[in-house]
Amino acid sequence: MKQYLDLLREIKDNWIGKDDRTGTWVRWVFWMQAKYNLADWFPLVTTKKTFLRGIVVELIWLLKWETNIKYLVDRNVKIWDEWPFQNYLDSNNLSEKYPKYTDEWFEQKDIFIQTIRESEKDSDFVQQWWDLWPVYWKQWRNFNDQSVDQIANAIEQIKTNPTNRRIIVSAWNPVQIEDMLLPPCHSFFQFNVDTTNNKLNLQLYQRSADMFLWVPFNIASYATLLLLISKITGLEAWTFTHTLWDAHIYNNHIDQVNEQLSREEFPLPELKILKDVKSLEDLESLEWDDFELCNYQCHDRIAAPVAV
Repeated sequence: MKQYLDLLREIKDNWIGKDDRTGTWVRWVFWMQAKYNLADWFPLVTTKKTFLRGIVVELIWLLKWETNIKYLVDRNVKIWDEWPFQNYLDSNNLSEKYPKYTDEWFEQKDIFIQTIRESEKDSDFVQQWWDLWPVYWKQWRNFNDQSVDQIANAIEQIKTNPTNRRIIVSAWNPVQIEDMLLPPCHSFFQFNVDTTNNKLNLQLYQRSADMFLWVPFNIASYATLLLLISKITGLEAWTFTHTLWDAHIYNNHIDQVNEQLSREEFPLPELKILKDVKSLEDLESLEWDDFELCNYQCHDRIAAPVAV
């Protein structure tokens, strides 16, 4: 994962400072890119422990075009907890009573999560407060609520028209941006088929990139997506290209970044998909137990706050 660590160093050494939506301030660089070859290894960061189970469960959730996070809560994946919870506080005039990241804020969030866990998915509370509305994956599978299934279309194009330069899946929908709890950071991705060598490539365009916390997740998630679509289409997963538009390190992540960059890398692992995946329906039925992460050696986790 030298490519990812080099990006962190580039921002740390050549940054521009600015305020941001969260009020946290960031150090940022405009436009960066990295390429990860999946032929021999899986691009999972080893300089800190990375929660691959959560990444894979989230990806399956995305592909099922769920917009309610109870699916994640029931599987003890906490990636999306903060945004619906903060929306609940803001909507009920509780933000001043429970300021972000205080002990009371975390205590109330835990209570909120437990309420969701103990509630039925169709309960009023779950439907009102834990739905993210027409975010990323809703656009993937039902763009603009017009029954446009971009994932199914991409798979069909890869199989039947592999030289097509328009195999694009867009999460960015200007019509519904204001209805989303969080507008998509990874805005669109594009498949490319090497028809000479029967290889599948994928490029992700990410408009906003939290380099310390979320980019390692994004790399592993889209690498997994490339592996899955390759299995469905009978191609070899090859290169994942990650294009970052606004790549930034939050000011309250600097100590964590320095610690991570001081660590030696380990050899990269391998990710195996144990279940035979031949269709989009097969993909939607996957669970974490259908994957096997082999030879993952890593340093300890480095905790850092999420900027909501």
